[in-house]
Amino acid sequence: MLAPFTIALSAFVVVFCGVWAGMALYRELSVRRAVLEKVRHETATDFRLEGADRRHGKRDGIMALFGKVGRLYAGEKTPKYSVLRLQFLQAGIRNRMAIPAFWGVKIALMAALPLVFFTFRLASIVMSDTIATLAIGCGLALAGSYIPDAWLRVRISGRKTRISRSLPDALDMLVVCVEAGLALDAAIHRVAEEIQLTYPELSDELRLYYLELRAGTAREDALNNLARRTDLDEVQSLASLLIQTDRFGTSLAQGLRVYADSFRTKRFMRAEERAATLPTKLLIPLVFFIFPALFVVIVLPAAMRIYYAFIVAEF
Repeated sequence: MLAPFTIALSAFVVVFCGVWAGMALYRELSVRRAVLEKVRHETATDFRLEGADRRHGKRDGIMALFGKVGRLYAGEKTPKYSVLRLQFLQAGIRNRMAIPAFWGVKIALMAALPLVFFTFRLASIVMSDTIATLAIGCGLALAGSYIPDAWLRVRISGRKTRISRSLPDALDMLVVCVEAGLALDAAIHRVAEEIQLTYPELSDELRLYYLELRAGTAREDALNNLARRTDLDEVQSLASLLIQTDRFGTSLAQGLRVYADSFRTKRFMRAEERAATLPTKLLIPLVFFIFPALFVVIVLPAAMRIYYAFIVAEF
């Protein structure tokens, strides 16, 4: 009698132990990999960049192939090129070959999806309506032109979310560096180095800001470029604060501390707002998934007893 239960319990224990061991091993390997990456970055940056260039060689070749097609559609002097260039910067893609390759992929999808559909339709035995076939082909062409734009929007949204989540910690580190006596530019560079592993997106943006300063760009222009690349209200407010502080000579550390406190307060209020909407969001799963299961668990035994007591007993 207990054999099926024992087998099921043993299988559950084995699977649970295997999953737990796999998660522990993955966590250990992740920590070790992060430490190795930090050591390699500090001791062998040139070799790492050379290896990255070799790994990305094939990808650059594919981008060049699609770029030849994309340059026929939109050149670098068209208005849509500048708009798309800003969107790619907001997505964290700074390769100049990416924009022609983007147009090339869009044109290829617009041609490939209807072509594949028409090929399968002609190869099929069942004949279909010509108007419906043409409509589906046009819909696939529109979908092919929309897929790259959707991918770009998703990438921009995800990157903005990650940068927004990393801002509080970066602001706290920036306040500590400024209060320790570092200048603003040196403090931003130091923060970019410290958060490279934990928040790579924000670290890249701060590094690019520091490189613009070293190239001779004015601080106000560099801060405005930083806000334009991230496309976040929080970064725009921070850039305005730093510009006003530099222009009027007010206390930088005090202004950063006040802004960091207000930013954390705003983030806490946003979390409370999301928590307040949870009961409404949980209504649908409660009604369609949890309540039916509870109804079956509670009512079914009573219904079976009533059935056996009044119906089966009569016979």
